[in-house]
Amino acid sequence: MKLAIIFLILLVPVGAFTFGQGQKKSEPCADAQTQADMNTCWGKEYKAADATLNQVYGQLMRKLDEADKTQLKQVEAAWLKYRDANCEFVGDQYKGGSMRPMIVAICLADATRNRTVELRNQIKDRDQ
Repeated sequence: MKLAIIFLILLVPVGAFTFGQGQKKSEPCADAQTQADMNTCWGKEYKAADATLNQVYGQLMRKLDEADKTQLKQVEAAWLKYRDANCEFVGDQYKGGSMRPMIVAICLADATRNRTVELRNQIKDRDQ
């Protein structure tokens, strides 16, 4: 019995280590080498996320009546104002630093992707 327990204790860490070895990171901008490269890459990530958001926003707008369209426009304007102000606040921790543009772009990309999920859920809810 003791031998089986010792075997399991030794086997589990090896299995956990080898499990992670075959997984490749799909982190955006992982290949960027310089801060300028990272700033540029994350700026592109944000622009791509924003393009997707605009597409999903348009899909949702096509499903709404006029009153709901007006309300969504107001909500979206308020959300954009919040997102931009919040990400500027987050970036201000790095005011004057070369990584500030990257921090702001990461914040914008993440917030925009999250908003896209919310709007997609609105579409799904309305399709049911």
